[in-house]
Amino acid sequence: MRQLSISLSLMALLQSLPAIAQVPESTSGIPSDSIQQVTAVKWMTNFPDGKFYPERLVSRAELASIMVKAFRLDKREAVTKENLTIPDVPRSYWAFNDIQTVLKTDIMKGYRGNEFFPNQKVTRAEALAIFAQAYGVFQFPDAAVNEILASHPDEKSIPAWARKAIATVATEGFLNTDAQGNISPLKPVTRGDMAYVLSKYLQRQQQQPETPEVPMIPNSPQSP
Repeated sequence: MRQLSISLSLMALLQSLPAIAQVPESTSGIPSDSIQQVTAVKWMTNFPDGKFYPERLVSRAELASIMVKAFRLDKREAVTKENLTIPDVPRSYWAFNDIQTVLKTDIMKGYRGNEFFPNQKVTRAEALAIFAQAYGVFQFPDAAVNEILASHPDEKSIPAWARKAIATVATEGFLNTDAQGNISPLKPVTRGDMAYVLSKYLQRQQQQPETPEVPMIPNSPQSP
């Protein structure tokens, strides 16, 4: 019921936006309507000069902030836990609360010594895996994961820990690739990349307010 309420609110907000006759692409190749949609719901924001800068890379702190907004992680029960001690994220840090939230909810992990490395840039594999963790990773069997990813020429470069998560994102239609279908999992993720994934997730919420079912993969064993 809560998901339905959220979806209806998002639909109302998007419907209030002016219609776009032709949507040009940004310099990153990401359709401008993707950027418009995620900024309209305030999951991501423009810089003070009013520009989005889709080619800019995303840091761990920025990704934490995006995930909290998009999935309303601050409303989850785990957030009520006692604050964690993070040596490189003092209380005065701009994303302190968001970083606490993603760690408490297990959407993101810290490093040795409980450090977070908030300014470290994020790879596409990491960003997609973190997105899938918040969305809900489909528990595909390995054979199904391999089948889903087989159409991407660079699928062998996907780290083992990210394969199931990226298969989830691909199955749901949230994945952006280059013209050849490459996922480029080891490249840094850009703001444009995140805008694309989030806009597709937003559209899915409008179409299917309820939690989506795990799709069946032909000729593959069912997940236990």
